[in-house]
Amino acid sequence: MRSNTLQIGSFTFEWGSRTYVMGILNVTPDSFSGDGIIAKGDVTRSAVKQAEEFLASGADILDVGGESTRPGSEPVNAGDEMERVIPVIEALHQNFPQAIISVDTYKAQVAEAALHAGAHIINDVWGFRADADIAAVAAMYKTPVMLMHNRSNPASVEVRERLGGTYLGAEYTDLIEDVRRELLASVEIAVKAGVEERLIILDPGIGFGKKREHNLELINRLGEIRSMGYPVLLGTSRKSFIGFTLDLPPDQRVEGTAATVAVGIARGADIIRVHDVKEMVRVARMTDAIVRAK
Repeated sequence: MRSNTLQIGSFTFEWGSRTYVMGILNVTPDSFSGDGIIAKGDVTRSAVKQAEEFLASGADILDVGGESTRPGSEPVNAGDEMERVIPVIEALHQNFPQAIISVDTYKAQVAEAALHAGAHIINDVWGFRADADIAAVAAMYKTPVMLMHNRSNPASVEVRERLGGTYLGAEYTDLIEDVRRELLASVEIAVKAGVEERLIILDPGIGFGKKREHNLELINRLGEIRSMGYPVLLGTSRKSFIGFTLDLPPDQRVEGTAATVAVGIARGADIIRVHDVKEMVRVARMTDAIVRAK
């Protein structure tokens, strides 16, 4: 049964009342946006400091990931991924006990360890289609899940200096219907494993197995994803389709990201996943004041 609210600890998400902001904590050396915490020295201390800044700026969720998902990136095994994310999640849970933490992983072993360490949400970029066991983990722990649409294929990636990767070979018969159908397939996997529908959040997968034009259309037609009846997560922050549109590198995409966030919220996004938390919290609050005015 779906619901207009989601309770995690003492925090209540009231879908439709405002936009929630997820701050990205990349515990990686090779993030596409250049913000990987491993490159900053003391990983745990750097993560705690960044999380403190995010929370002070208005972040509602801290999203911890230990494997880069940029086009052309190298996969990381579960052991290495856990070595990266588990100490960080433990530190965040200890330092910010009221904070909502999500783990960005598609591996069951990592997800379960993260939940034990203090994470509250599983954010799976493969929508439960990469690891057959992760849905069972989510069901067992009764954890909320974020299921993303993903048609990434390394063979079709072209990486361009400054701008990043694009999936030149990505083809869709009907973009929105294809995305909706494949998201529902992920929902079916989750529900069959025992995940309650009220715990499911959908992500259209901006940038994952999609051309620039696909990403722009998905944002503009996000309402058709929201009409499926599930809360929607939108992750556009600093992505290469912005770079290709504006001819700008990742560190100059704040304004482009802001435009995608504002339009995405107007089209029905419930959560935005961003690197630049302070700026995007302001964009979200201003957009909410316009589109959710009562």
